[in-house]
Amino acid sequence: MTTEKLRIQLESFNHELLNSSANKVISLLKNIDLNTFSMVSLPTNKRVYCVLRSPHVDKDAREHFEIRMHKRILDVQYDSTINVSDLLSDTDLPAGVLYRIYIS
Repeated sequence: MTTEKLRIQLESFNHELLNSSANKVISLLKNIDLNTFSMVSLPTNKRVYCVLRSPHVDKDAREHFEIRMHKRILDVQYDSTINVSDLLSDTDLPAGVLYRIYIS
C-alpha cells in the first residue's frame, strides 16, 4: 500500500465562503478512506489602492480601496488506489472560490 500526497489550495475574497467551501471539501474527504489530512490557514494578502478623488483640483483628497485575499491549504495523504483527484474535481464549489489541486 503506497501513499500519495495531494495538496488543495483554496483562495477567495470572502472568508465566510472560503470556510464553508473548505468544510465541504473536508466532509467529502471524510467519506473516503484516507491516512491523514490537515488544513492550514495562510496569512491574508491585502492590496491597498490609493485613488485621487479629483485629478485636477485637490491633490490631498484621496480614497483608499483594499482587496483581501484569504487562503487555505488542505494536505491529504491517501492510498494510491483511490482516485481522489477526479472526485475533488467533480465537486461544485461556489463561484467565488478558486481552487488548485497539486499531486505529488
